[in-house]
Amino acid sequence: MNASPARRPDLLAAGAAAFTVVMWASAFVSIRSAGAEYSPGALALGRLLVGALVLGLICVVRREGLPSRAAWPGIAISGLLWFGFYSVVLNWGEQQVDAGTAALVVNIGPILIALLGARLLGDPMPPRLLAGMAVSFAGAVAVGLSMSGEGGSSVLGVVLCLLAAVGYAGGVVAQKPALGHASPLQVTTYGCLVGAVLCLPFAGQLIDDAAHASLSATLNLVYLGVFSLALAFTTWAYALARTTASRMGATTYAVPALVVLMSWLALGEVPGLLTLAGGALCLAGVAVSRSRARSARVVASVPRPEQTRESA
Repeated sequence: MNASPARRPDLLAAGAAAFTVVMWASAFVSIRSAGAEYSPGALALGRLLVGALVLGLICVVRREGLPSRAAWPGIAISGLLWFGFYSVVLNWGEQQVDAGTAALVVNIGPILIALLGARLLGDPMPPRLLAGMAVSFAGAVAVGLSMSGEGGSSVLGVVLCLLAAVGYAGGVVAQKPALGHASPLQVTTYGCLVGAVLCLPFAGQLIDDAAHASLSATLNLVYLGVFSLALAFTTWAYALARTTASRMGATTYAVPALVVLMSWLALGEVPGLLTLAGGALCLAGVAVSRSRARSARVVASVPRPEQTRESA
């Protein structure tokens, strides 16, 4: 009973991470619809503007002030690399390659996060994390291969998706230190604003696309801004502030499995056996990477023989 309050922060962080993963998985379904009628830059800018509006209103209601000066370098870098650059490049890349190839290349991101986190943030690299990431990446490869279409890949598209993975990893690692000086809501809000400013050159395209887009595509754009950006990025920052960048990056390997499930339920796309097996591997790897070794806690709680004799 006494352990329950102590575990509450961990449970809240796990719940926030789970919400983020579900929202990001649903984003792939929405992007498929909106991306058919909005150009990459226009879709990125529209999503960021909607997200910034929602986040700004929440900040006003909660009376959040400006982040401290120490938080701004991380906010600026994550805003440029993740909110802005990643959004545009990924949207562009997904128009050049099939969904399976895009998912496969972008899933290099968590590996880059682990490497950058260990190098720049001093994140530990326990064997369970490495093993879980290896299992999940194997699952992502299986999902990517099973979803790859015929002749749907190009060198440009692969390079763009690779750049998106680099931007994603750099943004996450830059965001982590900022969370030590500002709240998750502040970091997300101002990172979103930085990304929106970076994408302002696409304002003309956004106006033109919105004038000709269907209501369904525009509603998907709004959904992307409200749920998969404003809410999901805030819960991501909340969870990231309470764990390492490497462990949070590994959590996103659940996204491919959820995308397969959502496409099955929402779009009637029945997955094959290889796709299902890959999704199961993704989830299994996340479970391994998020687990903690029990042996260390058990050994720590058992007194050594010297301590027993001294107490006697």
